Amino acid sequence: MSNLKSGIRDNLRRGNVYEFLAQEIKNGSLLSVVSAYFTINAFEALQKPLSEIAELRFLFGDPDFIKSLDPSNTEKKAFGITDSGLELSKQLQQKPIAKACAEWIKEKVEIRSTREANLLHGKMYHITNNGAERAIIGSSNFTMRGLGLTQDINNIELNLEVDSNRDRRDLKAWFDEVWNDDKLVEDVKEKVLATLGQIGKDHAPELIYYKTLYELFRNEIETRKTNDQTLEDTHLYDTEVWKTLYEFQKEGVKSVIARLLRHNGCILADSVGLGKTYTALAVIKFFELRNERVLVLCPKKLHDNWALYPAYNSQDTNPFLDDKFGYTLLSHTDLSRYSGESGGVNLENFNWRNFDMIVIDESHNFRNDTKSGEDKDGNFRHSRYSRLLEEVIKEGTKTKVLMLSATPVNTSLIDLRNQIYLMTEKREDAFRESLGISNIGSMLRQAQKEFKKWEEDGGENGKKDKAKLLETLGAEFFQLLGGVSIARSRRHIKTFYAEEMVRIGEFPTPQKPENSHPPTDLTGELSYKALADQIAEFTLSIYQPSSYVISETAKQRLADEKQRFRFNQADRERFLIGMMQTNFLKRLESSAHSLSETLERTVGKIDDMLKKIDKYEKNPRIQDAEADILPDDDEDDEEFLVNRARNPYHLRELDHARWKKDLIKDKQTLNAAWDSVKTITPERDGKLKAIKAHIRDKALNPMTDKDGKTNPKLLVFTTFKDTAVYLYKELSDFAAELGLNMAMVSGTDTQTTCGRNNFNAILTNFAPRARGRSDSTSDDIDLLIATDCISEGQNLQDCDTVLNYDIHWNPVRIIQRFGRIDRIGSRNTTVRMINYWPTKDMEVYLRLQSRVESRMALADAAASGDDDPLNEFTYEHAQMELNFRDEQLKQLREDVLDLDDLSDGIVMSDFTFDYFFAQLLKYLERNRAELEATPKGAYAVTTNENSPTETGIIFFLRQRNALTDKEQKTPSPIYPYYTVYIRKNGDIRYGCANAKQVLDLFEAATVGKSDALPELCLQFDQETQHGKNMADYNKLLNAVITHITRSHQKTQLKNLRRGAPRGFKLPVASETPRDSSDFELVTWLIITTPQ
Repeated sequence: MSNLKSGIRDNLRRGNVYEFLAQEIKNGSLLSVVSAYFTINAFEALQKPLSEIAELRFLFGDPDFIKSLDPSNTEKKAFGITDSGLELSKQLQQKPIAKACAEWIKEKVEIRSTREANLLHGKMYHITNNGAERAIIGSSNFTMRGLGLTQDINNIELNLEVDSNRDRRDLKAWFDEVWNDDKLVEDVKEKVLATLGQIGKDHAPELIYYKTLYELFRNEIETRKTNDQTLEDTHLYDTEVWKTLYEFQKEGVKSVIARLLRHNGCILADSVGLGKTYTALAVIKFFELRNERVLVLCPKKLHDNWALYPAYNSQDTNPFLDDKFGYTLLSHTDLSRYSGESGGVNLENFNWRNFDMIVIDESHNFRNDTKSGEDKDGNFRHSRYSRLLEEVIKEGTKTKVLMLSATPVNTSLIDLRNQIYLMTEKREDAFRESLGISNIGSMLRQAQKEFKKWEEDGGENGKKDKAKLLETLGAEFFQLLGGVSIARSRRHIKTFYAEEMVRIGEFPTPQKPENSHPPTDLTGELSYKALADQIAEFTLSIYQPSSYVISETAKQRLADEKQRFRFNQADRERFLIGMMQTNFLKRLESSAHSLSETLERTVGKIDDMLKKIDKYEKNPRIQDAEADILPDDDEDDEEFLVNRARNPYHLRELDHARWKKDLIKDKQTLNAAWDSVKTITPERDGKLKAIKAHIRDKALNPMTDKDGKTNPKLLVFTTFKDTAVYLYKELSDFAAELGLNMAMVSGTDTQTTCGRNNFNAILTNFAPRARGRSDSTSDDIDLLIATDCISEGQNLQDCDTVLNYDIHWNPVRIIQRFGRIDRIGSRNTTVRMINYWPTKDMEVYLRLQSRVESRMALADAAASGDDDPLNEFTYEHAQMELNFRDEQLKQLREDVLDLDDLSDGIVMSDFTFDYFFAQLLKYLERNRAELEATPKGAYAVTTNENSPTETGIIFFLRQRNALTDKEQKTPSPIYPYYTVYIRKNGDIRYGCANAKQVLDLFEAATVGKSDALPELCLQFDQETQHGKNMADYNKLLNAVITHITRSHQKTQLKNLRRGAPRGFKLPVASETPRDSSDFELVTWLIITTPQ
């Protein structure tokens, strides 16, 4: 810095205040200083001359600085105790500087501060040496920038040396006058020492972890305060539904509302058993209190569940009558209807466009972006998805969308994209402003490519590594999921709400599943394998009329459809055969009775078609000659639903003679199978005998709950209504002999031996405590036979045992079934699951399944309308899905699992930071002051014993020159923060794109270590000479900075190579991280091994 001859000190060309102080401070000097700030690094720069002074009186000109350092104050800090423009290598050495500064203050410094803010604005440095006075006044604070000591970012100041003795004396007199006025100033020396002590002392590893989370989520914490006031203003806290919620559900409500208000949509993806329905009801009530109109769309099987709460239904079992819910309720299937009624709603005149918010229960049913098309009369018809998007959400008033699903992602991230489109009206740039995502579809397509690569990689020893997937998905993906979803696992609830769970009742402990293999036929004449082999040979020509087309017009229609959609009616029929064979096989697995029923119906359909052909052959002009056969549907399992052909054939278009011949052959084959199956009467039914034994054992040897009461209740699940009806018929008298009340529910039918015979009454009598029944009655149901119409969205935790009479082809359904009883608040100490498998040999079972289920998976892909079911990828994808499900089924034989526990599977909680935010909220309740007082740059030393973490450093940094353009892509999902885990040898173990993994390791290495580890701290002090020799750590820090800057560059280049969107701009140079001066060290953790 060049010095012009001048009394001005400006940090530019006329010298700086540091030079003045260094020159004038002498041994025995008396100093009087007025400044708004004091930093330990400015002290370090002048440490030698300051150590020789006799006394310093330091007057802070603004109490805000002191308040920000006061641990008793919870307001956001205005300043830090370190210079904001300091190089990072200096921040690593704060501890020894702070200790030295504290000792100096104790010995030689008095500190006072003005009591009021904005009262004293001047800066002054007055020095007395043996009666001779020197002084400078102006704008420079006692900081590195203020004194002019940083290399390239000093403040331009205006200070003037006072060269008049009279003025120097006046300044000193003025200072003394203010210093001694107790009304104006107060002593703050102890507060400053306490703050310095926070830097100078060794920190507990756990504190540094939570300080990291506190800085990461600081904005969310502030936003939550505002949102809490909004909820209070609407009187939501006074509602009955709010008072019923558990604390974790209340936190969920707050988070959902915040996302709906900010992003117009939210996916609530809490795990099974955490009460998503009640959480959603509180959200609905909030918006109803704002006079907003709400529509609830649910699966048909859950309609009665949601119909319980609206006041207009006048249900006496409604626990929230006083809340007067007024939402409109319709089923998913109503989107396909244009007339008729649904729950009292006239669909012909219904205004779908009139809602401010839509709640979609089980939103994964809309994961396929099924295209619209023409019906058999050539009229345009929306698919359910397209009608929901085009007519319900896009049209009319702006609509917020809340989606509920424990499984929003199946085996493709496209599932997620299609659900997110519902909240964005399919606008690709909907999150441009709020999340900085310029193109949702493009981002998710790229994420899907990475996901596909991960799926195709067998992983080590055949086990895929989720961490590798998370490394490649990109920061935007995490920002999207964090912005629009809430996903809490059971681990999350058990960890952060332990005290409440003790009060309300924890999750019961699941026993190891009991696996039973009852024979299909007690006589041994018929086996499951033999019948399965027979089913695999069914040709089912009744469902493939396209194979008999002879009309050139019909052939051309097929060709046109193939060219337009890459998939035509003939292809659809081939996959339909696979679905029907699966249906037969699963019905055999369910019960011989169910297979017998569907074989009888199929033979009946063949008879009907043969009669139609005979009639046509006698009179070709007959009007009723369409070859349109509707397969055997089962409303209790939507995965088996099959639609009619888009363009049914007329018999004149087919070689009906050849078709008739094949139909007769099929009839003979099916009749033979039917005759065999019919021989398995109830007396020969091995499964029926087995379930009777289990019912008797449960009645005579019930488990005891936490209240000391015995529990005879048993919940039996089956996939098919035919089986449910059969079991009710065959078990009613048997149950009565044991003194058990019994009932059956399916999607279309209910039966009971006691109480009212309707859906809700039966469930309430089966689980009176869980469903809030107030009266004591003898109508309690002990044995409930149910289809999957109640496998989702029902609280039935009065029961402690689930028996799966058959195994659903999707293992997630098994978890959902068990989730009806494995729920928070249960009074049962343990719960158990009994599974009936058709054979002991799992490999044989899976091979039999795959022979037909692969076709079913392909048919499912075909139904999505999103992929070409005939291409290679779809075949591979279908097989991968089946392999994935096979592994899940094997796991479920050995243990009762949560969705989050399924190996190789992905769940929403894998992609969000909700776990860490909840962890911070719990810690803040008692430790906010300590977090506020802990300065940035603080660190801790911890051990890697009992932790998977290798020795190394976790750095948590903030980019100072953060991007102002939200659309710019960055490598960090927690931008403007970066966290990196670097090994001691300089290898980056987890880079800045892997924030979730780094935080997982951070937690594993620190939580529970609530005190500093003295031996490790001493080891670190000796290694670094008490922080004076930080060369090795500076080297690691520089390697991290280099990694971040290169990652930033790669992200920008990758975006360009992929074809940047229109209007894309590279970030400006001033907002591009280049070196350590662009970063602030927030926290760091040394992970080491005791020596």
